[in-house]
Amino acid sequence: MKFFWLLSVSLLVGGQLFAHTIDFEVNKKSSEVIFTDYVQYGFQHIIPLGLDHILFIVCVFFLNNSLWSIIKQASLFTLAHSITLFLAMNDMISISSSIIEPLIALSIAILAIENILKKSQSAMRHFMVFGFGLLHGLGFAGALSELGFPTYYFGTALVAFNIGVELGQLSIVFALYIMLHLILSNKSFYRNRIVIPINIVIALIGIYWTITRTLNF
Repeated sequence: MKFFWLLSVSLLVGGQLFAHTIDFEVNKKSSEVIFTDYVQYGFQHIIPLGLDHILFIVCVFFLNNSLWSIIKQASLFTLAHSITLFLAMNDMISISSSIIEPLIALSIAILAIENILKKSQSAMRHFMVFGFGLLHGLGFAGALSELGFPTYYFGTALVAFNIGVELGQLSIVFALYIMLHLILSNKSFYRNRIVIPINIVIALIGIYWTITRTLNF
């Protein structure tokens, strides 16, 4: 249990992403360089900088009994955030970060609480993951706006960023599957000593972030 409380403290005080704005019009890059750079940016926005997105994927991991089921939900999450990221970056939708950031935190808490209360997925799980993915996409858009975006290779950068995000998500999924599911999921103590404690910590972090983000804006 000490591990879980140390984890919670480290996540609560974890640093924020302070992105610098890149002047692409002054320093134009090739499409290949843009693609490589934005795959890297997308991956880094998940690992190690995206603590809220990491915790959401960890929540998605639980209550699934197969790797394929986990990947389907992670891909559904990617599809959803790709939609709102595209709309936001094209100025077709705009919602204040003062609304989006607390809701992202709340989405983490809700999913973690469901993992605590239920032993199997609800029928609404896929709809929840998709809906929350729409929120996370708006969060990604905020990060990209701070970083900067090349207008001359807009599509390339957007696709590359999403690929990087998906690679980051899948890295988390595979790591959890190997470390927890393959080794421990068949143990009698798995739910009571692994699933529930981890999700209690995540739920508390999500609630804490929801409150502090609401008050700080």
